[in-house]
Amino acid sequence: MKTVFSYTKPYTFLMVIALFLMLVELVVELLQPLVIASIIDDGIIAGDQDTIIRLGIILMGLSFIAFLSGVANSYFASHISHSFSFDVRREVYGRVQSFSLSMFNKFPASGLITRLTSDIQLIQQVLYMGLRIMLRAPLLVIGSMIMAFVVNAQLALYLIIVFPVLLAFLYFMVRKGVVYFSFVQQRLDRVNRMVQENLQAVRLIKAYLRGKYEANRFSEVAGALKTDTVKAFRIMEIILPILLFGMNVSLLAVLWFGAFEIQSGDAQIGELVAIVNYAMRMTGAFSMFSFIIMAFARAKASSERIEEVLLADDGNAEALHGETVPVEEGAVRFDDVSFTYPETSQQVLGHISFSLAPREKLAIMGATGSGKTSLLQLIPRFYEASSGNISVHGRDVRDWDLQELRKTIGLVPQQSMLFTGSISDNLSWGKEQAELPELQGAAEKAQIDETVQRFPKGYDTRVGQKGVNLSGGQKQRLSIARALVRKPSILILDDSTSALDVKTEGALWEELEKERATTLLVTQKVRTAMRADRILLLEHGMISAYGTHEQLLEKSSLYREIALSQQEEEVDEYV
Repeated sequence: MKTVFSYTKPYTFLMVIALFLMLVELVVELLQPLVIASIIDDGIIAGDQDTIIRLGIILMGLSFIAFLSGVANSYFASHISHSFSFDVRREVYGRVQSFSLSMFNKFPASGLITRLTSDIQLIQQVLYMGLRIMLRAPLLVIGSMIMAFVVNAQLALYLIIVFPVLLAFLYFMVRKGVVYFSFVQQRLDRVNRMVQENLQAVRLIKAYLRGKYEANRFSEVAGALKTDTVKAFRIMEIILPILLFGMNVSLLAVLWFGAFEIQSGDAQIGELVAIVNYAMRMTGAFSMFSFIIMAFARAKASSERIEEVLLADDGNAEALHGETVPVEEGAVRFDDVSFTYPETSQQVLGHISFSLAPREKLAIMGATGSGKTSLLQLIPRFYEASSGNISVHGRDVRDWDLQELRKTIGLVPQQSMLFTGSISDNLSWGKEQAELPELQGAAEKAQIDETVQRFPKGYDTRVGQKGVNLSGGQKQRLSIARALVRKPSILILDDSTSALDVKTEGALWEELEKERATTLLVTQKVRTAMRADRILLLEHGMISAYGTHEQLLEKSSLYREIALSQQEEEVDEYV
């Protein structure tokens, strides 16, 4: 919890004010029984009406001070806790943005969502409670015990008979609660993951009529969350009855022996009333303990989960600072590169070597799982090569400043990802300060400008979540336009033309040939690969063939099979 709560430092002064106001409220509450005792002994029993009025006014004044202090304390506690949660949420989100792709294998999206929402909210609530009542409750118990001894030490002894036992019980329950609520948050991660997967695959679920099946799966996961939550709350709910039982035993002892003390003249009625009053305050504070312990246990589990993100050791973090080199035209070279994904043992790429001169175009082909996408991900350093060297623009990628390296690269991923907002907003991802003419120019090259112009609002047309209101081909072309906007020296297209018809793809290639970018393109189409300067054919993570279309037809039996099968498919389409 230390790391998370270090973000309260900017609010230290305000926290001091909030705690001071809480102490004022607490002191007033501890003084009230003394005033009541004096009203009884010195006023009512003695028949002194002036004393009753004077002490009554003092009691009302103290109550008003407590009221104002409580209101002001609530204001400061609320301001501090919400500001703190904003700072932590921003820091965690920023940390996530700096993660390498390998870190997302350790922290699934559903777990990160839970950390950014409910985990931070729980910690925010605990901070608010800490400034409002969490410290006030134990201080009220301790203060009440001290004031009880000030009033009558002999009667006060009966209040602390069960106190050591209750303290040990509370310590045990806190430790147990942290463990149980950690399980609850993990279950919540799984629920979030299932909801996320189902919402993303809603069309597939409907197409295969798997709604009932998925509902049953969700019931199992949600049921496990319910079971663990009920178990955790059941354990916590044991606290209050036991605490109240212990305090009621002490209160009965005070009343029983207090009656004998009054009869013998060793105690006054006002003193007994004051002791009972302090006992009731202690009982009320103890009744808050179950709620406080429950909140603290959940917050401790949540803070540990947040600290996992904040303190995560990301191997790429140190590589953000390298040398910045001006780039005009890009070159790419792989020298005996092998790659294995982190925390796995199976090699994905083995001994890959090739080079691309500036403005050359390389088509990468291969069966599913042959390592095409993995190869492309090594260029912008989403992952580090396990061995060998990769140079971009004549410099080892490990020597580059990571941000400067990626600024020179235009990436179009295999799955076209668009964000909620306008078309111009999405295209501006490629170049933040791009003007509309630049966006239109990139869209023209990507063969999407005419389509956008036909929309009622043109480039101001809203794009639904993940481009739900666009076709696959439209999303692909917008993704390509987004990459072209930044005028990259290296353009990476990961099977990004699969949804385009022959005519559109041909026109796109004509535009790409005019670009100054060195292009790496993953494709399954021989007719697309033919237009590249060279073709790299992968098989089981190894280079099966490398050369021009004509060279591969002559030397590679695998490439000839692919070309022949696609020719037969095209003939069948026209028959």
